Amino acid sequence: MTSSTTTNHYNMQSIIYLNASREGYGIDQVISTMTVGDLINHLSQYDEDSLIYLRHDGGYTYGGITDNQFQEDWIEDEEDEMEDYEDQ
Repeated sequence: MTSSTTTNHYNMQSIIYLNASREGYGIDQVISTMTVGDLINHLSQYDEDSLIYLRHDGGYTYGGITDNQFQEDWIEDEEDEMEDYEDQ
C-alpha cells in the first residue's frame, strides 16, 4: 500500500488595515497627517495587490476605499491670510 501526502496550498491575499481615528470636528483639530508622498512611500512596502480597509472604532466597523471617495480642496496658508488681513 502506498501512501501519498497532499499538501494544500492556500492562495492568501494580503490585507492592510488603516486604523482610522477621529481627532476633531475640523481639520484644524487634527494633530498631524501624512502627505500624498508620505502615503505613497509607506504603501510601497506592501504588495500592490493587497486590499486596503478602513478600520474604525477598534475593529467595530469597517469601510473600503474607492476612487470616487477622493476629494481635493485647497486651504490658504496662514501667512497668506495674515498678508490679506494686513492689506485691509
